[in-house]
Amino acid sequence: LQPVGEVDRTVFVAPFVEPEGHFAGALIQEAGCQGLRVGGAQVSEKHAGFVVNTGDATAADVLALIAEVQRRVHETTGVQLEPEVRLWQ
Repeated sequence: LQPVGEVDRTVFVAPFVEPEGHFAGALIQEAGCQGLRVGGAQVSEKHAGFVVNTGDATAADVLALIAEVQRRVHETTGVQLEPEVRLWQ
């Protein structure tokens, strides 16, 4: 389920593919990333598997947040999260 009650925020679909045998949201929580923010992009405080726009997120903010979450999850758990969407830069 996607987060609800986050008024005036755009919700981005879960940015990561579920790694086999794991749940991305649980790994993100385990790595201490729930609520983590880069600029206007934030890992949802209601569901760690979602990234929300707090009102002024740029594409660069979202990309930087995804990269930081990937780094922290890998460092903490050894699991490499892969983006669910294709990114062209």
